Amino acid sequence: SESEEQKPKLSIVKILKCKNNDCKAWVREEFAVPGQACPMCQGPMLRTMKHLPALQKKYKSPSR
Repeated sequence: SESEEQKPKLSIVKILKCKNNDCKAWVREEFAVPGQACPMCQGPMLRTMKHLPALQKKYKSPSR
């Protein structure tokens, strides 16, 4: 039997998205720098929200 794929739980995340309608770029606000310009077209960014899966926090497991 196929193992059921777990769907990631979505949460509302603050993001910055490009104001340019032709550009689909966006950045999680937690990764943005002050005065962030669009990484794709260098245009202005707009604060908004997006439903995203939670980031997997990568941490080192304690060495045994």
